[in-house]
Amino acid sequence: VRPEVVDATVLDVEESRHPVVEQMLPAGRFVPNDLRLRAQGSGAEPRLMLVTGPNMGGKSTVMRQAALMVLLAHTGSFVPAKRARIGLVDRIFTRVGAADDLGRGESTFMVEMRETAQILTQATVRSMVVLDEIGRGTATYDGLSLAWAITEFLHDQIGCRALFATHYHELCGLSARLAGVKNAHVTV
Repeated sequence: VRPEVVDATVLDVEESRHPVVEQMLPAGRFVPNDLRLRAQGSGAEPRLMLVTGPNMGGKSTVMRQAALMVLLAHTGSFVPAKRARIGLVDRIFTRVGAADDLGRGESTFMVEMRETAQILTQATVRSMVVLDEIGRGTATYDGLSLAWAITEFLHDQIGCRALFATHYHELCGLSARLAGVKNAHVTV
C-alpha cells in the first residue's frame, strides 16, 4: 500500500508484513501484525513497546519490519501492509545482533554498550529506535539494571518511538509505572 507520510511523530500500520521473511515462507504462512506508536506528547498510544516472547518467536522480525516500513516510506516506496500512516523520522537507530571487535579489545558486551550509548546520546523525539536484547552480554542483574535504565531513559528523556525486545520479563512491570510503555508478547 502507499503509506501516508505525515509530519506527526506516529507509526500506525495495520496488517504489516516483513517482505523478505514473507517471501521465504509458503504463501499465506506469514502472520501480519498491527503496530501503533506515538512519540512523547503526541497522544494516548504508547511510544515504547517492550516485546517479549520465545526464542525464534518473531520478536526481531517484528522490530526489523517496523524499521523497514519507516525506511521504505521515507524513500517513497510502497510498504507491505493493509494501511500505513508513518510520521517523519530524523534517524533510525538499531542495536540488534551480537558483534565484537576483539582485535581492538572490545567484547560483544562492550560493543553493545558503545552502540547503545551512541543511540542514547543522539536520538531525538523524532527518531525511531529498535533495540534487541540489550544487557544480555553481562551478569543477569547487571544486564537487567542496564535494560531497565535504558528503557526509562528512552521513555522519560528522549520520548521517541521505540521497540525493545527483551527476555527480562521484569521490565514488563514498567508499563504500570510509565504511561508511554506497552507490553507486547510474540507468540508462535
